[in-house]
Amino acid sequence: MPQAKSKGLTFVDAFAGCGGLSLGLLQAGLNGRFAIEHDRFAFATLRANLLSRTSKFKFTWPQWLPKEPITIGTLLADHGAELERLEGKIDLLVGGPPCQGFSSAGRRRLDDPRNKLFTSYLRLVDILQPKAVLIENVRGFTMDFEGTAGVKNFSDKLRGKLSAKYDVFEELLALSEFGVPQRRTRYFLLATAPGVSSGSPFDALKNRLPSFLRSMRLKVPVSSWAAISDLEVSRGGTQPSPETSGFDEIAYTSPLTHFQKLMGAGQVVPTDLRLARHSKEITERFREIIELSHAEGRLNTSISGDVRDRFGLRKKALRVLDPDRPAPTITSLPDDLLHYSEPRTLTVRENARLQGFPDWFSFKGKYTTGGHLRRKEVPRFTQVANAVPPLVARAFGEMLADLLAPGSVGGDRACASHSQGVPQASKVGA
Repeated sequence: MPQAKSKGLTFVDAFAGCGGLSLGLLQAGLNGRFAIEHDRFAFATLRANLLSRTSKFKFTWPQWLPKEPITIGTLLADHGAELERLEGKIDLLVGGPPCQGFSSAGRRRLDDPRNKLFTSYLRLVDILQPKAVLIENVRGFTMDFEGTAGVKNFSDKLRGKLSAKYDVFEELLALSEFGVPQRRTRYFLLATAPGVSSGSPFDALKNRLPSFLRSMRLKVPVSSWAAISDLEVSRGGTQPSPETSGFDEIAYTSPLTHFQKLMGAGQVVPTDLRLARHSKEITERFREIIELSHAEGRLNTSISGDVRDRFGLRKKALRVLDPDRPAPTITSLPDDLLHYSEPRTLTVRENARLQGFPDWFSFKGKYTTGGHLRRKEVPRFTQVANAVPPLVARAFGEMLADLLAPGSVGGDRACASHSQGVPQASKVGA
């Protein structure tokens, strides 16, 4: 994707993860100053793709900040003076606090320490005083914690804090409408300085969406087949993984669809194609489950109880891709989703395609992790699942570049503090 013409707007990405949100904003022409990410695997991915000299899109990183993992608390404690000198010089602060404590896909915990990180985010807002703040999270962020007296959902709390200085707008967005080949709904909060926007920026975003899609020749929805059909083992076969001894990977041949070409397929050899090592028994089990799911018409949904009983499966979240529709929301667990025709789970690259990452964007660190390390490490599958799809981030970036540009339509208008409520989210898994 060509980089849009820069309009000189700057941003900082907090809780940056592997850099999906940053990538989209950079593609939109915004100037990334720095990113905050504490996990060494996720930061290694961000550094490899957005900080190297050869990067297609990269940050203009300040000399005072080491290019290494850092927590937002450490940044505030060790670099307070440098941050204060940036007051009013950052147009946009972005990033979503870690979502695991809010997500209805897992166990929602009010006392999850990661839920408290957004207070540090608010401290950063107070110091930098950006023109706008953009936050993305799972829709569980908008849901009350049941059985906990006096505790509301975190979106209410966040809105209340920001609305003292900003006009606050919120929306639940279906990301497949942006060309992401995935049925993924996410909560977005956009806070703008008073007078910046004369109406809801989300209305502006939706009004621009048709032209955004036309600029990339994208027709929505994009199906799973359109996203990953060129990665089928049946096309190119397999070869030994050059990265991990004892594993095979998909041998790549050529793109089949426009979406694949848009992701750079055919221009670079995609990485992260390592296949899981399924036993013959598991492979045959997957083959039967795929056939039964097609026959029952249960694609993209959890397999039926009788199929679970037949194979002695405890896992209730297992689903088979529907090749003709966007994928269900991908998760950090690689065994949650089976290929639509091949008896296997998906590779990191296939998940990345379903998130709209370009093929040149490579992932670093462990592929998976387990046990107590799941709270401490962010391996490749998790990096992909937690990311903001770059296509969505780019659409936001192009809209914000116009909204925040000096002399923009809303820039000289005063408007009263405004908040749009989010409709009550359903309790379907995020």
